[in-house]
Amino acid sequence: MALIPPSLGSLQLNAPFSSFLSPKHTIFTSPHGHGFGCVCLHKTWRRPPSMFLTNKPVIKDGVLSINGKDTLTGVPDNVVVTPLSNSSAFVGATSTLPDSRHVFRLGLIQDIRLLCLFRFKLWWMIPRMGNSGQDIPIETQMLLLEAKEEPDGPASYILFLPVLDGEFRSSLQGNQSNELELCVESGDPAIVTSRSLKAVFVNCGDNPFDLMNQSMKTLEKHLGTFSHRETKQMPGMLDWFGWCTWDAFYHGVNPQGIRDGLKSLSEGGTPAKFLIIDDGWQDTTNEFQKEGEPFIEGSQFGARLVSIKENNKFRETANEDLNEAPSGLKDFVSDIKSTFGLKYVYVWHALLGYWGGFHPDAPEGRKYNPKLKFPIQSPGNLANMRDISMDCMEKYGIGAIDPAKASEFYDDLHSYLVSQDVDGVKVDVQNILETLATGLGGRVSLTRKFQQALEKSIAANFQDNSIICCMGLSTDTLYNARRSAITRASDDYYPKIPTTQSLHIAAVAFNSIFLGEVVVPDWDMFYSLHSAAEFHAVARAVGGCGVYVSDKPGQHDFEILRRLVLPDGSVLRAKYPGRPSRDCLFNDPVMDGESLLKIWNLNKVTGVIGVFNCQGAGSWPCLDNPVQKDVSPKLSGQVSPADIEYFEEVAPTPWTGDCAVFSFKAGSLSRLPKRGSFDVKLKILECDVFTVSPIKVYHGKVHFAAIGLIDMYNSGGAVETVEALDASNNGGISIKGRGTGRFGAYSNEKPKLCSVNSKEEAFTFRDEDNLLTITIPSGTNFWEIVVSY
Repeated sequence: MALIPPSLGSLQLNAPFSSFLSPKHTIFTSPHGHGFGCVCLHKTWRRPPSMFLTNKPVIKDGVLSINGKDTLTGVPDNVVVTPLSNSSAFVGATSTLPDSRHVFRLGLIQDIRLLCLFRFKLWWMIPRMGNSGQDIPIETQMLLLEAKEEPDGPASYILFLPVLDGEFRSSLQGNQSNELELCVESGDPAIVTSRSLKAVFVNCGDNPFDLMNQSMKTLEKHLGTFSHRETKQMPGMLDWFGWCTWDAFYHGVNPQGIRDGLKSLSEGGTPAKFLIIDDGWQDTTNEFQKEGEPFIEGSQFGARLVSIKENNKFRETANEDLNEAPSGLKDFVSDIKSTFGLKYVYVWHALLGYWGGFHPDAPEGRKYNPKLKFPIQSPGNLANMRDISMDCMEKYGIGAIDPAKASEFYDDLHSYLVSQDVDGVKVDVQNILETLATGLGGRVSLTRKFQQALEKSIAANFQDNSIICCMGLSTDTLYNARRSAITRASDDYYPKIPTTQSLHIAAVAFNSIFLGEVVVPDWDMFYSLHSAAEFHAVARAVGGCGVYVSDKPGQHDFEILRRLVLPDGSVLRAKYPGRPSRDCLFNDPVMDGESLLKIWNLNKVTGVIGVFNCQGAGSWPCLDNPVQKDVSPKLSGQVSPADIEYFEEVAPTPWTGDCAVFSFKAGSLSRLPKRGSFDVKLKILECDVFTVSPIKVYHGKVHFAAIGLIDMYNSGGAVETVEALDASNNGGISIKGRGTGRFGAYSNEKPKLCSVNSKEEAFTFRDEDNLLTITIPSGTNFWEIVVSY
């Protein structure tokens, strides 16, 4: 009996495996060598002191060590490690037979907290928390493990990122024996291999956010196929309030409806400055849905493009007698820009033109050589959740553009749109390529060709990197995103399905841990007039994302919108992608019945934390036994300034170490040390948002911290700078920022006077919590407040 046989795959987490066993336990396998380890009474295995002469990752005697720490034990002989640094390596495997799809065993995982991000549908990703290998779903694209040598001790983290290796794409999965498995596949039976040596990137560290950031920058360098978010040009629409036509009109979008929606938003004091004309503007045909016949659910996904130009709704006048509407797309777009002050108009299109592609017999499409193909999903996708759009496209087929004609197609389409005064595009249905790869060189190669063609066209035709990517959460697409800077981060916002509201917020927050290193995660549209409207609005306020609604014309909650949108149509966007706080990473905020979700972010001089009760409103899909634990009417949780990562970026020098914490919901201000905490109680689908501002001592006596526009969800997003003025300026404090409304700050003393743009203004000072408030006059876009003592 071998002590640790080569076939055993037992995961080791930043500590010798013996630390997870009692002193009299060790590991053995069955004599049949099936590789499943058991814990049994026996002597403790001791690693020979000469095993590691270097800290470089290495496999020796069946043990994979990274940074001198056992990470995998019982590693099979066919597993290969390629070191990159003391803490990181690529891990791959070999097979005796070539194939287009391999599944390799990597080891046993149990009794450890883990977080997975996996594709539960072809298009979309959600989180899954667990503590053993069987909790790791098929199609996992990120796996994070929490390792502690002592239950109450500090945590370290191990990150597994399956990547692209040549023509093969990797993913992770678990099995019922609690083993971690690696799947590599090409998506084309003709593209085969017997080895994938760099299938998974593994790294370890003490800060999960640093670990993710550094890992993705390392992969950017070594893969050379994508770029990190920090290096990308950000589209200007991110900083302006928008409106999308989808949930307002669906396919029935029309020029007059768009005018009505823009008008009602403008009249309410929250003007949309960017517009997305979603699905319904294109020239399509649908042989599967006859006019006048009852609607067939799913038939819309069989429709195909017949030209790159707009359909009749946008060519003809809405009322020819009164001649109220322009006669074409260009006239219409130019008209709404001048009438409503729009800065950006985007239009929707699918990656292959439309859901069903380009019609093979359409005269205008023949130059792109479209061929009817029927999608084939991978076993991984079929193991999770079916999707009606994919099912229908499998049934109806897709007019797939010739990959050699992709550049020509995109350039024709986008140059036409530019000629129509359109500023950018939302490109949907991106993951479809992996299902069409048979005979076309495989999924990785095919995706790269289309991605390069698409991004080349965007750069050539639009001025602002103006693209929102959608339905593209596969690593095939993400690891080929060189220029694209925005990607939808979750399944759709479904206003009519109450059980999806909390899932939406939790999914985007967790997905952003991974996606936020490549793109700005897009949180999708939402209704401002809805039972969960504030829940969604606060999430966008702390998400660091674009903010846009899909309200029907005249159906708005302007109280909520005015907490997001300034009168000039701009928004107070936070600095980073909003992500869960460190103590939330391995808790299930939807299903465990006890955890609140905290999302942190930073502004220029403040931090912000959104707190959400996502429990009791819905269940994650793809669970074998989705048991929702009993949830109290109100859940309690602890919130601390320390929940905000990288707070030192906004902390002044010198700093008292204390923070001013403003609760939007209560309108109250508190002073706390950075490591202090307070209790929050929230009902189901209830939330609060806290602005956290470091307190600095000015002029030797005044303790001051700017909060910002306290009637906005992300109050601190309004503040640009806070500086001390010298004696010649009465030794006051200068705060510069933008927007109108009530400005708030913490001050340990009542000021003598306050001014806005050199004009003295009245102020209030609340002795019970040291809240100073000054009203910034309407019509003021940019301001300097001077507080004098």
